[in-house]
Amino acid sequence: MSDHSRYISPFSTRYASPEMQFVFSEDNKFRTWRRLWIALARAEQKQGLPITDEQIAELEAHKDDINYDDAQRRERECRHDVMSHVYAYGLQCPKARGIIHLGATSCYVGDNTDVILMKQGLEIVRRKVLNVMDLLARFAEKYKALPALAYTHLQPAQLTTVGKRATLWLNELYMDFEEIEHRIGTLALLGSKGTTGTQASFMELLGGDSGKIRQIEQDIASEMGFTRVVPVSGQTYSRKMDYMVVSTLSGIAQTASKFSYDMRLLQNFKEMEEPFEASQIGSSAMPYKRNPMRCERITSLSRYVMVDTLNTAITAATQWFERTLDDSANRRIAVSEAFLGIDAILNIMMNVCDGLVVYEKVIRARVMNELPFMATENIMMDAVKRGGDRQQLHEKLRVHSQAAARVVKEEGGKNDLIDRIDSDPAFMVTREEIEAILDPANFTGRSEEQVEEFLRDVIRPVLEANRELLGEKQELSVGGRTRQRRPKARRSTMPRTPAQKQATDRYRARNGRVQVNIELTPEICRRWQAYAGSRGMSLTAMARECVARCMTEDSLAAEDGAAASPAGAAHAAGGPRPIRPARVDRGIEGMEGMD
Repeated sequence: MSDHSRYISPFSTRYASPEMQFVFSEDNKFRTWRRLWIALARAEQKQGLPITDEQIAELEAHKDDINYDDAQRRERECRHDVMSHVYAYGLQCPKARGIIHLGATSCYVGDNTDVILMKQGLEIVRRKVLNVMDLLARFAEKYKALPALAYTHLQPAQLTTVGKRATLWLNELYMDFEEIEHRIGTLALLGSKGTTGTQASFMELLGGDSGKIRQIEQDIASEMGFTRVVPVSGQTYSRKMDYMVVSTLSGIAQTASKFSYDMRLLQNFKEMEEPFEASQIGSSAMPYKRNPMRCERITSLSRYVMVDTLNTAITAATQWFERTLDDSANRRIAVSEAFLGIDAILNIMMNVCDGLVVYEKVIRARVMNELPFMATENIMMDAVKRGGDRQQLHEKLRVHSQAAARVVKEEGGKNDLIDRIDSDPAFMVTREEIEAILDPANFTGRSEEQVEEFLRDVIRPVLEANRELLGEKQELSVGGRTRQRRPKARRSTMPRTPAQKQATDRYRARNGRVQVNIELTPEICRRWQAYAGSRGMSLTAMARECVARCMTEDSLAAEDGAAASPAGAAHAAGGPRPIRPARVDRGIEGMEGMD
């Protein structure tokens, strides 16, 4: 039975997906702690500390079955969350109890876990941003040539197209995507820096051997799926890292908010609407209303995420020397809720972009009501070509335009500017000629070409490179939460022209990407994708992680005898560690059973 007498975060009940909630769950947090303790023990064993394979095997056997009750009882006594879990883990692993957390401080598990969780969260955000980009790209392509009023100062200005406006939203998402890519690529673990960041405890453990200490850090990073650790730190990594990650999320919120404001205005103009179910109620008092409630929710949640950035900024600015604990309570809330908030925003945005409604006749009517004013320069130029005086014609147009504006604004009548020009002989133009000039397509400039170029050169290469992640759907369910549907990944239906291929190649070269193809049976592919999805990862990301893990395991297992082989000798001389290809293959085949 649900407990309705206690506060429950709306992120848990209304907004955030189960996938993102799991990332910041206690299960994921404490399982990661235990993986870090295992990685530390393995790295220390490799450097000669008296840690046995039996002890590590015992730790491995209990890495996922967290004995929460034992940890909670202990925390009530010692008032220290990390030592409570060290104690609880030791109860399950009596042989290994004495080497758990050896040489480490609390931030070894706390800070490293925070970085790992942020990376997991960014991977989910990355995938969802890509899916919104895909939906907007398809929308922009469909409506690239549909003329619509553009606005400056929220006043009608030169025409654009519906598709061109969509590229403005899409371009900001692309900027966010690039920032996500940069942030994921530059995230670094804290490593094993010790109480004040000096690694003094490890100097004691390892007899002052700095090389061994550095290798321990690198081995831990490799096992946890990272290429680097922070170069220097106090007890904690710089809290600017939290600020930078949350700022990345804030950037997405800014983009989403801009999109939602535009959509709310367009819905007021009756030009476009967000999806609206047949049985949906728009207003409790006014049955006819169709309120833009999804976009309003995007606006609302975006505001929260943007403001949340201040938490991380002030926390980073107020740290004292090597460590102070006034960051802890704030970070537990600020970082996780920024991710939960942006997850909800992207889910709703996916839902909206997948069902955008365009009222073409309304758009055209609004265009035609303003177009006469915009066409006056073209009409004047044509009249000059026929021998008219430019200055005299300009003055006549000024007078006629003001008179027509008075009819519209003061009398509520129809714009009669064209009638006034048609009846003025000074312009030497027929009604048919005026109407030919008034074709909206004459006033959209390069909008259609800009859409085509932008999609071809910028967006499609990104989508093509990540096509296995596309096809996600979000359906709005009760309470405002979206319901996720992950169909089979779809190959982009966008045309593969030579220019498109060149653009894709440029993208890969610019980002240091090489495509690797793996042939699978449909059944194995289905099972692998399902397993990867259960871990909040794409199949591609899972394959990368699996191979990296196998390489780490093989290098550890082969360390003692490596120098006996030619490859081992090369490694001893500074070359790469030997890797058994068959082991890598086994690791990939065994992905479904990975923990």
